[in-house]
Amino acid sequence: MPTIDWGRPWLQPWQEAGERIARSVASGAALHQALNAAQDAPVCFVPQGALPDGEPYESFIFRTGQCPTREGLHDFFNGLCWMHFPETKKKLNQLQAAAIAQAGVQQVRGPVRDALTLFDENAAFLLAPQALWDALVARDWRRLFVDLRPLWQQAQLVLFGHALLEKLVFPRKPITAHVYRAQPAINSIAGSLAGLDAWAASDLSAEKLASKPFAPLPVLGVPGWWAENENFSFYDDSLVFRPRR
Repeated sequence: MPTIDWGRPWLQPWQEAGERIARSVASGAALHQALNAAQDAPVCFVPQGALPDGEPYESFIFRTGQCPTREGLHDFFNGLCWMHFPETKKKLNQLQAAAIAQAGVQQVRGPVRDALTLFDENAAFLLAPQALWDALVARDWRRLFVDLRPLWQQAQLVLFGHALLEKLVFPRKPITAHVYRAQPAINSIAGSLAGLDAWAASDLSAEKLASKPFAPLPVLGVPGWWAENENFSFYDDSLVFRPRR
């Protein structure tokens, strides 16, 4: 497993458990063993080989309460997400298993499974004043990150997707999250991952996710997350900060 810089702002919520698990793996433990020993999760982590041939991964987790785990950063962060967002991960798994039971495994996933996978892999929660959200949805990057920069002191971006976290171990300017708005619960969940987890689990539904209620956000543009964005020409890169169609 590569060295992880836990001092990055986006990784700090994951640091305590993450460092312990990484040390255990570095000492020779299999990832599933290190995850199980770290702290409680609503699933038991098992080797990837425990997944029977032909059974969908999501259905197996729902049926057995066991999460097949491969070595590497991707499933490392998936395990951390199960620990930090247990209710949200359970809700996503329930929705995934229900969609598979209803439609089977098709060559094309369909809008619900597509959205569930997108959320699970690449979502982030944004708690922010209305003006920031409006600018994000409009993809008015100059307003979002320059004109309204002081408002970011009242905002909180919490990463969720394990593929997103994996990519950000090696941060690059184009890395973009699919942001899900947590604004309705901002007063009750600010600063609390447990509160955010409970709220998200109650808010998510197949119907809502199928409407793809996401806004793209290049995460290294967030003030305080990346030194280069202190120079506002950072946001002039139209290949990353793309205008709304």
